[in-house]
Amino acid sequence: MKNGKNDMNQITHRLDAQVNRVVETILKDYEGGKDIDRVLTFDLPEQEVIIDILDKLQRIVFPGYFRNPSYKIYTVRNDVSMQVEDIIFRLIRQIGIVMQYSDKYQDLSPEQREKKAEEITFAFLERIPEVRAYVETDVQASFDGDPAAFYKDEIIFSYPGLYAIFVNRIAHELYKLEVPLIPRIMTEYAHSRTGIDINPGATIGKYFFIDHGTGIVVGETTVIGDYVKVYQGVTLGALSTKGGRSLNNKKRHPTIEDHVTIYSGASILGGETVIGKNVVIGGNCFITHSIPADAKVSIRNQELIYSYADGKRARSTELNDADWFYII
Repeated sequence: MKNGKNDMNQITHRLDAQVNRVVETILKDYEGGKDIDRVLTFDLPEQEVIIDILDKLQRIVFPGYFRNPSYKIYTVRNDVSMQVEDIIFRLIRQIGIVMQYSDKYQDLSPEQREKKAEEITFAFLERIPEVRAYVETDVQASFDGDPAAFYKDEIIFSYPGLYAIFVNRIAHELYKLEVPLIPRIMTEYAHSRTGIDINPGATIGKYFFIDHGTGIVVGETTVIGDYVKVYQGVTLGALSTKGGRSLNNKKRHPTIEDHVTIYSGASILGGETVIGKNVVIGGNCFITHSIPADAKVSIRNQELIYSYADGKRARSTELNDADWFYII
């Protein structure tokens, strides 16, 4: 028994020594002067708090659909009051923290920052009815545009496209109020959940429908009109980013006008690219120039080549232009 205790003590001492050595190695690495070496130089935004704020905003936008089971109060007024009070308390603090990332707030005292954060928070919350009005149209667009949807509740509870749009509409209002960092944390959280990457700077009109959604990318300066429908794998991106920081605050992404449909795998690039009203973009198109209104754009039908073990080869165009155009 004694030998067993000695063995355990030796193992513990050995592991302690190894742990201490690893910790010392990591702490020494923190002294290297890298951007990521900063430790508690100032308060940092709390991702989990921002996500919690987003969850509470979802309950406010969709009352009755996403309830907090820990709340035992079931009147709408009391429920909303509790949610709003919690959002106000947390959002004021988070906005006050991220003000440090913006030059326009650098000269403010802590008291002035808190007052400004409070003003921004209430200005944002007053926009919730407008956000809800837009989200209502998004739900309708999803229902009208997807024959696989049997109920609107199905869309609200389960469609990743609607969730990504909802988060963008929330984040975009904070973006317009010039809140640093928080909008991007929100949309990247939605990106991680849905596979849909919509920058909070993107401006999106009413009745926006994302079908399937996986792999969609919408850049910061994209402008999307009303009644636009987008399928999976679509990129609304920049023509080139090799200019780096010099391109900041410049229109780099396309403008999509009203009643446009963009089928899967299409890429539309460039800040000067405008897709006119009622245009339909076929699957896998690569577009870097403007398209006039009422056009239908498709790529030439693909040719398949069959190779056989005996060396014979055959060619086939299994899909005609009309079929290929509508691949989703």
